[in-house]
Amino acid sequence: MRAVSALSMVLLLLTTSLAGCAGLTGGSGGSSSDATIEVPTWHVGDWWLYTFSTPEYTDDTARLVIASDSEEGGTAYMMAISSLGEARRHAVLNHNPFLGRMTHDNLSAFENGMAQPVLTFPISEGDSWSFSLFSNDWTATALDVTSSHATMSAQAADGARIDYTFDNDAGFFSSFIWTDAAGVERLRMMLATNGHAEDGEAHSGEVFFIRGGDLYSETWENAGTDAEFRDTFFVSDHPRDGEWDEMIYYLDAACGGGSSSISLTLRDHSSISALERIWGPGAEEYGTLGTIPYPSEEYTLTLTFTGDSNLRLILAGGITYSWTL
Repeated sequence: MRAVSALSMVLLLLTTSLAGCAGLTGGSGGSSSDATIEVPTWHVGDWWLYTFSTPEYTDDTARLVIASDSEEGGTAYMMAISSLGEARRHAVLNHNPFLGRMTHDNLSAFENGMAQPVLTFPISEGDSWSFSLFSNDWTATALDVTSSHATMSAQAADGARIDYTFDNDAGFFSSFIWTDAAGVERLRMMLATNGHAEDGEAHSGEVFFIRGGDLYSETWENAGTDAEFRDTFFVSDHPRDGEWDEMIYYLDAACGGGSSSISLTLRDHSSISALERIWGPGAEEYGTLGTIPYPSEEYTLTLTFTGDSNLRLILAGGITYSWTL
C-alpha cells in the first residue's frame, strides 16, 4: 500500500508540474502573437521631439506638434513644427515625410496628394500591407507586436528598406530608419521625448507648417580653376495652392587653399540680384539656410569657381501656415 501510495504521489506531482509548464508556455505565446495596437487619438498640443540624421546634411532636432485635428473635412490632423527656421529647413530638404496632414484612421502621411498607410491599425503581428514613400513602393510587415510597441520592416523591390517602431505610450514612432538599396542610411529619425496634451503637457506658442516645392538643386564638386557656370530656371506657382510666399535656399560651400574661390549671383527676370555670395581661400560654410522674399517667374544663376572649390545649392518654394496654441 505504501508503494502504491508513493507511486500515486509521484504521478500527481509530475502531472501538476507538466500542467504548470504548459500553462506558462501557452500564456507567453499568447501575449506576443495575440497582442494588437489600436490607433491612438491625438489632441491639439501633443508633441514629439525628434533628432533627424541624414548623410548629406547636418543633423537637426525638431519638435513636431499637432496644430489641428480638423483637416480634410475633419478626418485628418495637421502635424506642424515649433520653429519657423526648422519648418523652412524641412521644407527645402524634404527629409521629413510626416509634416503636414496625417489621417485619423491610420496616421497616414500624404505624398503627392495621396494618403500613404505607413501604419495600418489595428497592428497585429504578421500583418502585411503596402504604401508609397520616398518615391518608392514598399511592402511592410509587422514583425513583433506587444502591448507597448510594434516593430515593422518595409521592403522595396530594389533592395531598399525601412525599419521602424511604433511606441504605444508615445503614440508615434520611437524610431524610423530608411536605408537605400546601396546600404546607405538615408534617414534616421529617433524620438528623444514627447508630451501629451491630456496629461497637461501640451505645447504652447506658435507652430508652423511650410508647404514646400522643389525648384532647383545642384552640386558642383572640385569645380576646378577658372570654371564658370550659368543656368536659368523658371519659378511657377504651387500646383494647388497658388503663389509661393518665399523662396528658401540651403547651401554648403568649401574652398581649398591658394587661390580657391567661389562667387554666386542669383538674379530675377528684371536683373535685380536676389542672392549674392563670395567665398575666398580656405572658407567653409555648411548648412546655411535663408530666404528670398519675393519670387518672380524667371531666375538666372551665375557661378564662378577657381582652384579647389565645392558647392551645393538647393532652392524651394514655400507657403507658410501658422497656428497659435
